[in-house]
Amino acid sequence: MKDAFGLPQSLLVLGGTSEIALATVRRLIARRTRVVWLAGRPSPALETAAAELRALGPEVHTVAFDALDPGAHEEVLGKIFAEGDVDMVLLAFGVLGDQAGDEREPAAAVRVVQTNYTGAVSAGLVAARALQAQGHGSLVVLSSVAGERARRSNFIYGSSKAGLDAFAQGLGDALHGTGVHVMVVRPGFVRSKMTEGLPETPLATTPESVATAVELGLRRRSETVWVPGALRVVMSALRHVPRGLFRRLAL
Repeated sequence: MKDAFGLPQSLLVLGGTSEIALATVRRLIARRTRVVWLAGRPSPALETAAAELRALGPEVHTVAFDALDPGAHEEVLGKIFAEGDVDMVLLAFGVLGDQAGDEREPAAAVRVVQTNYTGAVSAGLVAARALQAQGHGSLVVLSSVAGERARRSNFIYGSSKAGLDAFAQGLGDALHGTGVHVMVVRPGFVRSKMTEGLPETPLATTPESVATAVELGLRRRSETVWVPGALRVVMSALRHVPRGLFRRLAL
């Protein structure tokens, strides 16, 4: 069960090698979390992440999980929930893709969308049903400000995040009053291995800053978290920029 501050004692990460997810897990371990499940494709990186977390004190398990294999999601997640209650599920998997290359290769673009959106819909619904069955818990979904308005420079990725964001908001509405809390996290540009070499956008942030915002959001039981918070105002303005002018902006 969560502690008096709304922080989880047990945590499942879907996307167990995500830098943002691991920064969040480390922060929650420093508070209250004692059991961690890292779900992701089997790899040395996944095992290394688990070993590093174990050194901080909690019980850490790894489990094979593939966003692109929705047929296996119910079985994989069902086994985890069968081991005991999970206080929080962090949906953190996703790929950035290569906009120029993906435009030339539609199959590659579809893979981005299947990972970021359809895989998340499948895993999110399975996790939400399990949380609802136990009567409590939080589903934290890592979205992106890229989903707020499609930009020429990354509209394939942005469209997948737009779908994910809308899905998570609707799921939160559907679960309202059930004891399950859904929180959508919308970071801006995050300095990480995934974005290494890309030009930074204004108000860039770090995995650690996102982790701090997630903790605060859990304490407040927020439904939407922007990182940094100033992006809420920025994106509100950008949503209303006329399309002809928006097209000319260097975004």
